[in-house]
Parts: sequence; structure tokens; C-alpha cells
Amino acid sequence: MYIAKLSLWNFRKFGIPEYTIDINSPHLEVEFKPIMNVLIGENDSGKTAIIDAIKYVLRTHAYEKVWITDNDFYQGASEFRIEIIIKGFTDLEASHFTEWLSWETITYDRETIRLPFLRLIFRAHKRENGIWPSPISAGSTIDGSMLDPDAREYLKVTYLKPLRDAEEEMTAKKASRLSQILSSHDLFRKDQATPHRFEEIIRTANSDIENWFIDTTQNTNGKTNKGQIKDIVDGFLKSFISPSSEANLSLANPDLKNILEKLSLQIISQPNPGLGSENRLYMAAELLHLSKDDTLGMRSCLIEELEAHLHPQAQMKVIEALEKEENVQFIITTHSPNLASKINISQDKTTNVILCKNSKAYSLYPGKTHLAQSDYLHLQHFLDVTKANMFFAKGIIMVEGWAEAILIPAIARAMGKDLTLSEVSIVNIGSTAYLHFAKIYMPTDQVMEMPVAIITDLDIRPDINGSFNQEVENDQRQKKSSQIDTIHYSNIQINIAYQWTLEWCLFNSKTYRDAFMTAVSTVHSGTAEFKKDEEGNWVNEGHFRVKLITKLIDKSLNKVAIAYNLANWITEHEVAPLEDDPYIEYIVSSIKHVSE
Repeated sequence: MYIAKLSLWNFRKFGIPEYTIDINSPHLEVEFKPIMNVLIGENDSGKTAIIDAIKYVLRTHAYEKVWITDNDFYQGASEFRIEIIIKGFTDLEASHFTEWLSWETITYDRETIRLPFLRLIFRAHKRENGIWPSPISAGSTIDGSMLDPDAREYLKVTYLKPLRDAEEEMTAKKASRLSQILSSHDLFRKDQATPHRFEEIIRTANSDIENWFIDTTQNTNGKTNKGQIKDIVDGFLKSFISPSSEANLSLANPDLKNILEKLSLQIISQPNPGLGSENRLYMAAELLHLSKDDTLGMRSCLIEELEAHLHPQAQMKVIEALEKEENVQFIITTHSPNLASKINISQDKTTNVILCKNSKAYSLYPGKTHLAQSDYLHLQHFLDVTKANMFFAKGIIMVEGWAEAILIPAIARAMGKDLTLSEVSIVNIGSTAYLHFAKIYMPTDQVMEMPVAIITDLDIRPDINGSFNQEVENDQRQKKSSQIDTIHYSNIQINIAYQWTLEWCLFNSKTYRDAFMTAVSTVHSGTAEFKKDEEGNWVNEGHFRVKLITKLIDKSLNKVAIAYNLANWITEHEVAPLEDDPYIEYIVSSIKHVSE
């Protein structure tokens, strides 16, 4: 069994101002796969609400209490509804839900088959005298019928909360999580009439310990064990309680449940492990619970903020190990670009990445976006930590190199726009392969409310005199523009340089021309063509242009150093682009698109 779909109405941030609940139109619908599912997105995008909704319906093995509060209702709503679809039943698992099952007809390998699924429903209402949650129901009718408590036991999921105190969870105590995990394992199931091996061990140990405390044999100091401890304690007890009172010293209650609560789990090689190691130990113990061969219930594990207390390399090791775990469904939330960069986004469907944006959820699973097989392969190889920042931004500017990445924030600040405050990420693709990344934001069935601007060079060279073939330029501009369907995906803009490259546009810009030339002269101080005369005028701007063209063609121009120099000048002088400067307009348009 696995969680196949979650639907929400008026729950937390997922609702509509009219507060109506149309059963056919959920305010959020998320599909999960029976594999690794990763919820990524910026803060307050609804990741935790999705996890909590699942917990409210299915409950957890940790027996956490669920309290419905006003904050669970969409602002102003008096009712919320949660539905979960469970699929993937074995015959034995389905037998526990016979009267609540529904059936779907699918075609598989040219054969039509009927498969069972379970639709679970949870509702809550606000009344003048408080909040009234309804019992969990199930079935094919609108509100279903109440689910039997025994059947619900098979639906519990494992939940690892964020910033968890793993040491506390693995410490010996009453009802410890470790004792719960072990008690449900085959090794600790026993016939009531036959003592478990652990019980026999403890009884034997208790007998040996009790005999030691009542030993009347004199020690080398002329005293007995009994006389030094038990007789003294018994003497006080007789005075405190009654003459018949007597103490007994033993190791533990020989009941199996009590024994398991006395167990703790540690890492042998680390006597004093930190929070990161404790967290990984905790996850390993939970996987023991999920990996049992005889499990008839859910093999689903919810993990919030897997990266908690883990350094980047540890994060990557853990996610890689979990992706290899078979027959366990994971639903994970993360804020970590390190984890996002390691997730297996590929055509072989090993991970279902769900991008949470603006109260919606978008799956990157094959078929859910316009990503092709070649796109998945490219992302798998080139989605590093820097590029993975785009999953957590509210706007994205994709650029081809470091020069644009350095200059754009300075130009934006001069325009009065702080990209950091706007939570905009500048993603350096490092090539013209922006299409692989742009398709992430092109779902097949809707438009993502996520502004994306692509800045790219025109890449048509001038002749040595700086003249361009207009017809060739137009053809190239049309070719680049047609790569993105901006008509159906208005959230994406492709902004092409007015001519050739960024550096050429800066050289011809009315706003930044002199500052750019000065930056070039400073960086390439040994180049005669980039010199000024004693009066501060350029020796020969024609020679400057020719040398600039030559260095751009042979790639000897130090673009990054020039960009740093120019960015500092823009920041110090607060010079915003002029409105009638066509050479900079494509950058201005990109900044406005993602920040407004």
C-alpha cells in the first residue's frame, strides 16, 4: 500500500476566498509515487501543511496526538476537507478494507484490469462552541462511511519530525520510540504461554542478583553482602512501614515490554555522537521498522527537513541511501540546495520531485512537464548546488556566464530593486543550455506562477568594423525566441541581447559605455588600444572597438574581472539604465519581470 494522492479544501493556505468546497475541484491536489517523493520550495510554500494533512488522516506509529486548531482552516473558512487515495494493495492488505474499497479500471499490457483503491476522508468544522472534527471515513460516496478503528491501524505512517531530538527518541524510557519499533518486529512476538528469550535472560539475571544481595557468606572484611545492604534497608522499611516489610533488589521487571523500554541504541564507534550522527541513527532505526518482510500496513515514511543537523556531505549520503531503499515510500520536505542537487531527477522515474510554489504543487515526474529524456540527463549531470537554489526562489534569472551573474544585482539595485529582498535567484547555467532548466517551469497542464527570465547573447558576430548583417541577426533572434513557448507560458521570458554579447552591448550602451571602457582598460592595462591619453580621453575609440572584437572572438577578454570592476562602479555611482538605452533593455526587462 502507498499514498497515491492527497486532495485539500480550505486547509491551511490552500483555499479560495469564497470558502466553498466543490468535491470535483480541490484547492490542492498532489500525486505521490510508491518511491522517493521530495517536496521542495521556498518557505511558506505549503510543504509542512501537506505532511500534516497526511498525518491527520493516517496517524503515525509514534502515537502523536493530533489537535485541530483555528490555524488549520483557510483564513475565514469554517470547514476544511482532506482526502487521501491509497493504492497498491496486495490481496491480504485489501482484505482489511473490503467494505470501503473502490475500484478503478486500467489498461496494462493490452489487458484491462480492475484494481482496488481506498478513498479516505477527514473533515473538520468550526462552530460557535469550538472545532468539531469528523471521524475518519472511507468509501466511494461523497462523505463515505466511518472507518473501523482496527482497519485504521494498518494505515499508520512513520514520521520523523523536523529538528528532532534523536537522542531522546533512542534513549531507554517508558514508551520509547525504540521500544515501539522493536516490539512490532517478528523477533519480539511471542506466545503468551511461552516466555521470550529476553524474559528468560532477565529472570536468570534477577535470580543471580537477588542471591548476591542475600548472601550471608562473610567477605574478607568480615561482613556479609546481606548485612551491609539488604538488612540495613529492611531495618528502615520495618520502621517506616510495618514489621513484615522487606526489600528486593533486582535488575528489571522480566516482562518483555518493560525490557524493551530499558534498551537504548548507540553508535559503537562514537561514544559521544553529535546531533547529526544521532539523527542518522534514529533514521536507521525507523527503517528497521519499515523494512520488515511481513508488514501488512503502510510502508510510508514522512520526513520533514531531512537536512536537520546534517552537514552537506552527510545530507547527500543519506538521500542517496534512501533512494536505493526498495518497497518503502518516502515523502520528504527540504530547504537544502545540497539535497536538491543530489536528488535523482531522471527519466528512469526513481524520484518524484514536487515543486511547491504559491499554494500549488508541481511534479517534475516524467510526463508532468515538457522535460524530455535529454533534459533529465542534462539535469542529472549539471544540477549542482548553485543551480539548485532555483527551487527555493520566488523568481529566477537564468544567465549564460558569471559576468551577467555579477552585473545584474548591481544594475537591479541602481534601478531600486533588491533581488535578495525579492528572493530572486540568478542561476548561472554556464552555457546556452538554459532550455533544459526552463522546462522545469513548464508543466503540461497549467502555467506555473513563477517568473522566470532567460538572458542570452544573440551570438552573431560583427565584421571587423563592427557592422552586422541585419537579416542574419533577425533569423537568429527568431530562432532563439521560438525555443520557449512564451505565449502559453507567460511566466517565462526570453530576453536576447540587442547585439552579439553582453560586453558588446555594454560597449555600445549610452548608460555604461565609458564605465565599461574604463573597466576594460583597468583590467587589460597592458593593451595599448585600451589606453587613455594624458588628458583622459580615449586614444582611439576605433582601435578600442577593433581590439575588443578581437578579444571577444579569441576569448582572451577577462569578462569576470571586467564585470566585477563595472559592478563596483555602478554600485558606487548608483547609475540606473537610461530608458532609451536599447542595448541594456533586455537586462532591464528581465529584472522587472522577476521582481515586480
